[in-house]
Amino acid sequence: MYSYVARQPILDINRQVIAYELLFRDGKSNSFPNIDPNQATSNILTNNHLTLGLEQITGNLPAYINFHDDTLIRHFPSFLDPQKVVLEILEDVTVNEELVTACTSLKEKGFQIALDDYDFDPKWQIFFPLISIIKVDILAFTILEISKLVRQLVGLNITLLAEKVETAQQFEQLKMLGFTLFQGYFFAKPEMLKQKKISTNKHSIIDLIHHANQVELDLNAINDIFRIDPGLSYKLLRFINSATYGSRQEISSLKHALAYIGEVELKKFIALLSLADLSEGKTPEIMRLSLVRAKFCEQIAHFRHASENPPKAFLTGILSLIDGILDHDLESLLNVLPVHSEIKAALRNENNDLALYLLLIKKIEQGDWQESEVIAVTLSLNSEICFQAYKKSLTWADQILSSENA
Repeated sequence: MYSYVARQPILDINRQVIAYELLFRDGKSNSFPNIDPNQATSNILTNNHLTLGLEQITGNLPAYINFHDDTLIRHFPSFLDPQKVVLEILEDVTVNEELVTACTSLKEKGFQIALDDYDFDPKWQIFFPLISIIKVDILAFTILEISKLVRQLVGLNITLLAEKVETAQQFEQLKMLGFTLFQGYFFAKPEMLKQKKISTNKHSIIDLIHHANQVELDLNAINDIFRIDPGLSYKLLRFINSATYGSRQEISSLKHALAYIGEVELKKFIALLSLADLSEGKTPEIMRLSLVRAKFCEQIAHFRHASENPPKAFLTGILSLIDGILDHDLESLLNVLPVHSEIKAALRNENNDLALYLLLIKKIEQGDWQESEVIAVTLSLNSEICFQAYKKSLTWADQILSSENA
């Protein structure tokens, strides 16, 4: 399955592209589906930012993203980089103290905030100290009306962005009225982009929601849920590799990742997933192979009494097919994942024990018993132990998937 997003350029007075607005789409028709706007925003974040990063879609230019009141109040944007994202407050939000407080907090974190489809209603004035940009749908007013209305904004140090600019004449008139940013079909229509979705299992999401609603989080139980879902594991690592946490921490296991993120951010991450992923389909076959590899590598590490390696080995196995899951080259994915250097080396087929675990399971999958025996000897294991570990891994993966899809 693929996720779709449309991007529309935002230009300055010199017609240079300085940012893109990202618009959720549910298919190739390039139109917004009839869904809750909070879910649309969550889909953009989980299917795009938590996959490869918004910068891959915008070419490292800032991204303008629509946020409704619920996603703002729950501080969903806080894991994004304030230097790379402009938060657009949708025109149909309910203006109240809770929303203003949330926006104040986000502004203090360094985010630029824009009012979308500004209609010059006095109710928006409470946001003026918080916003940097006002977007005006120029087709909703005459040029004379716009000229009169923008005078109300003089002296506020707010950038004016004209939406739906369709002609050169409109562009020149709006420049004279003080608009410095522009968007519309005169410049470019929204461009449809697609990328492979990361599938996550509906039962896993429901289980996570259950745990997130408890007073005290059971990290062991939550860890067990992440262990059986490569998509969830990948998204968790991408979440950690955001501006909030930085990318210096090398994660060596799923439990390490859960402890590192903290309870508050973990609950936010689960809420984000719950909005976006509950409609996902069944687990694909590639998920089964990822689980088999993860369990196998973990068992091999146990057999070798590598005290630190079983969690690393499991994470190595579960990420071993992530390039196939996402249809992207492995190196670009490793560049956005904060996993331990030993795990990255193994995924690159460099020479370390974790890489040998992966090579061993691959040879067994191919039925290359001669080569698998050579690798087993290198690891000081006998081939029977490896074969039994493989059988146990197959049984474990099948049990997991049958219970998840029941």
